[in-house]
Amino acid sequence: MTETAEPIKIHRGLTGVYFDRSPCTFIDGKAGDLRYRGYSIHDLAEHSSFEETGYLLMHGELPNAQQMRAFDADLKAARKLPAPVLDIIRAVKNGHPMDVLRTAASALAAFDPETGDNSREANLRKAVRLSSQIAMVVAAHSRIRAGLEPVPADLTLSHAANLLWMLSGKKPSADAAQLIDRDLILHAEHGSNASSFAARVVVGTQANLHAAITAAIAALSGPAHGGAAEDVMKMAEEIGDPARAADYVKEKRKEGIAITGFGHRVYRAEDPRARHMRAGVERLSKEMGEPKWFEILQAVVAAMAPYARHGVNVNVDFYSGVVYHLLGVKRDLFVPIFAIGRVPGWVVQILEQFENNILIRPLTVYNGPAARDYVVLGKR
Repeated sequence: MTETAEPIKIHRGLTGVYFDRSPCTFIDGKAGDLRYRGYSIHDLAEHSSFEETGYLLMHGELPNAQQMRAFDADLKAARKLPAPVLDIIRAVKNGHPMDVLRTAASALAAFDPETGDNSREANLRKAVRLSSQIAMVVAAHSRIRAGLEPVPADLTLSHAANLLWMLSGKKPSADAAQLIDRDLILHAEHGSNASSFAARVVVGTQANLHAAITAAIAALSGPAHGGAAEDVMKMAEEIGDPARAADYVKEKRKEGIAITGFGHRVYRAEDPRARHMRAGVERLSKEMGEPKWFEILQAVVAAMAPYARHGVNVNVDFYSGVVYHLLGVKRDLFVPIFAIGRVPGWVVQILEQFENNILIRPLTVYNGPAARDYVVLGKR
């Protein structure tokens, strides 16, 4: 850059930069509005299923009865993992579940008959297989690292119910299955977030769907993206009693420490997804004789109320972690469950990138030393 060049404005984190158009996800951060393909997240959370929402995201329209049956049948038919992938999971069983998931997702590329076919039709078929296989990997690893054999999939169960079945070997209650189903819907898609953008960058090089999903999983594994639910549960345990919540918040704010589960890169109002998990936490915590968890969360919300006018509001992960905890899900599986729900959203981003593909290649402004002469090693 020369001295006469126009000043270059840097958008760190690409904040406020629009890099493409998308017909999929509408987000109004000020109003707290989220829609998939034009449908309110509130309607989908209350009335849809993860399977139906996945179809909507991938195909653009809600399915009719015949399309829903066929899509569900394809998902269930894919509830199996190649034996060598199970061997890989066993070999890396001591790794963090997100690292194991990333490794297994990458390995699945070697066993998919259409890995190298980047056509829309092939990508949709691969997407259905991966939607089931990602859940299978998470559940299989959870069992294997505990010294147990993976639980075979139950083809009579929904995607959410089957996940809980494979994790525990026990048939979940209707309420438990519904809560996880709703959680998967709420996490299914959220525009150009870090993991979705990572997937688009990979597709920009004309890499395949498995490579893009692997990159997305890697991006989601970072605590700044996917770790809030786990951190909220840690916070709730640290507080321990609703009466301590106000002092806890006061102490953290005084130290300049953010309260986990509050604030969002996009939303200035309350995250529209949060209310649907809040009701589930309240009901589940009372049913399981552990009402203190909901009471602690609500006490934190009350203590944070003064900051709401500054756009620091509760987000969806504030309640998700306690739901997982009450259902007996291990702490380090919180983010992998997020990944299970996000697969359809990643697929949408990948399909859109392929439709009008371009290599994503932003620039950086050089601010290093001026031109200088090279000095050979003996004279330095």
